Amino acid sequence: MSQSKEMSMPEVIQEINRLAKIKKDRELTSEESAYREELKVLYLKYFRSGFEQQLKSTKVIDAQGNDVTPSKLKNEGDKYDK
Repeated sequence: MSQSKEMSMPEVIQEINRLAKIKKDRELTSEESAYREELKVLYLKYFRSGFEQQLKSTKVIDAQGNDVTPSKLKNEGDKYDK
């Protein structure tokens, strides 16, 4: 069951939901519980990575239309623009 490293985000979510349905009907086996924990860690890794990328590509504009993005955020975003 440790093939989770090769899964995409939608596949991880699908597997987590599948295990959640099983858990409603019966107790998960120790292997299923360990797999679920592995999936949760992978899900959080994907989520954090996507959120970080979104933040790095964010531009802050004030009411007058001026770019007021903090320089630290601008510098991080510039790394990915190249």
